[in-house]
Amino acid sequence: MGAPLVWTESVTHRFGEVEALSNLSVELVPGTIGLVGPNGSGKTTLIRLLLGLLVPTSGRLAVLGWDPQQDPLLVRERVGYMPEHDCLMPDLTGVGFVAYMGRVSGLPREAAMSRAHDVLEFVGLREERYRRIREYSVGMRQRIKLAQAIVHDPPLCFLDEPTSGLDPKGREEMLGLIRSLSRLGNHSFVLSTHLLPDVEGLCDQVLLLNAGRSLAAGPVQDLLAVRDAETVIRVKGDPTRLLAALGSRGLRPRLAGREVRLALPAGAQQLVFQSAFETQTQVRYLDTSVATVEDLFLTLVNAPAPRPGP
Repeated sequence: MGAPLVWTESVTHRFGEVEALSNLSVELVPGTIGLVGPNGSGKTTLIRLLLGLLVPTSGRLAVLGWDPQQDPLLVRERVGYMPEHDCLMPDLTGVGFVAYMGRVSGLPREAAMSRAHDVLEFVGLREERYRRIREYSVGMRQRIKLAQAIVHDPPLCFLDEPTSGLDPKGREEMLGLIRSLSRLGNHSFVLSTHLLPDVEGLCDQVLLLNAGRSLAAGPVQDLLAVRDAETVIRVKGDPTRLLAALGSRGLRPRLAGREVRLALPAGAQQLVFQSAFETQTQVRYLDTSVATVEDLFLTLVNAPAPRPGP
């Protein structure tokens, strides 16, 4: 089977008094992995630890079988990194910058330039490759960051918030590029995002983080398969009265935006309508939901904390 793509054992990282990661142990196999969680959950810290840019406070980790602290150059030659924030050279042309990054990653000069032209065409910047980066729009900057991350054809690429700052059309185009890359084979991607829908239909594995801790990790289908189906209820006006009425009947409803969601026993839909009648709430929609990564995350975040042992 070979070494796992990413492996961590009891990894903790602190910034002063702030614990960004807490006792994280995870093993991820090759594929397209969604590293998801809200801002501040520890996603970027984990990526920087795996790249060897940070040193863990405690614990061990490996990327493609290599320790990023002991063998940082070997790791960086074999991975690509698309950072969340701009780290571009504004006075270089697009092709000059990508070729330079190819050489930094170990490509010979001619190969780096040839690859730069190829990847810029792939990401849709063929016509803009000779313009200076300072003239690029936000969308073009995101595309050139992706281009420099893949120019040396790495087996693993970390993409940190690749859709950040993009409008809906640009977001869909970026996700389409990543989807195309993931289908090439022998290439793995770790997609870090706080936008949980970004991983739907794109990632085959997921690592859910919240407040520096792992909520769940593994194949998406396996994680969603263990969830009970939820009933989704949409009402006219404020849903909180219906929420309270359902709770008084021994059910465990929750709010998801303006929707009420709950695991409803078979044949118990009448309880919803009884509660709606009692609270004079008009039900506009009632159906069983399709399990999503966002639902899984919200369920795990809202789950009651385990009670300490005796």
